[in-house]
Amino acid sequence: MDHFAGVDIGSTMTKVVIVSDRIEASLIGPTGPEHRKLANRVMEEALRQARLTFEDLTYIVATGYGRINVPFADRQITEITCHAKGLHSLLPSVKTVVDIGGQDSKGIKIGNGKVMNFVMNDKCAAGTGRFLEIIADSLGVPLEKIGELSLTAERIAAVSSTCTVFAEQEIISRLAGGEPIANLMAGIHDAVATRVYSLVKKLNVEPDIAVTGGGAKNIGLVRALESKFGQKLLVPPEPLITGALGAALMGKDIFEKYAAEGQQPTRSGHRLEEATFFK
Repeated sequence: MDHFAGVDIGSTMTKVVIVSDRIEASLIGPTGPEHRKLANRVMEEALRQARLTFEDLTYIVATGYGRINVPFADRQITEITCHAKGLHSLLPSVKTVVDIGGQDSKGIKIGNGKVMNFVMNDKCAAGTGRFLEIIADSLGVPLEKIGELSLTAERIAAVSSTCTVFAEQEIISRLAGGEPIANLMAGIHDAVATRVYSLVKKLNVEPDIAVTGGGAKNIGLVRALESKFGQKLLVPPEPLITGALGAALMGKDIFEKYAAEGQQPTRSGHRLEEATFFK
């Protein structure tokens, strides 16, 4: 049986998915400064999970902003294309994808698993996971708790500042003035959702709409986005792996296309290097 791997090196997390006729393994690890070593380590762990060796992999595709730092990949493909492919395989009814990562946010319009149009914000932290991380840290609230906390708010305390630095100062000032943390977190989630919605509405938004990326794991942000879009948003079972899954499926398509023509795709020739990162 042929096996295909996708490696997605994002700004904060690195993901690997291995597929055959189903998902054999998926793994997520934090992205560090040494992308190559981390890619090796996460791939090794995914292979152990799937009970495979590196030589068992038929084709490997890398994606994400660090995709050029995966020397053992046979091809690099942009994350926009891979997200569309992966999301379509999980939720085929989805036509609009809202992806909220650590350093950027994206809106992707898809049709039959292919990208029809997209918009991206990668110039400003506001509207990204990094913005929420900074605010959570300044308030002393664990990042994984801020979504649930925001849902306990009595009201949405509107945050006027759109700049991360000024928003942080505003939040601290209003907290000192007696505004409950829950209300402020609701305001922050509303501000992020407003910024993301303003970006994505530039597309011809059609349902179903799905949310992916780390932001999809924040229930407060998902609820705030639903209020902006005016409808229920879908979230895949593991919203962080859609890019890596799409990369693996793209690799499968490439290999099968060549096989149908009686040819073999070009391989990188690189082996999996010794993984020493954080051992």
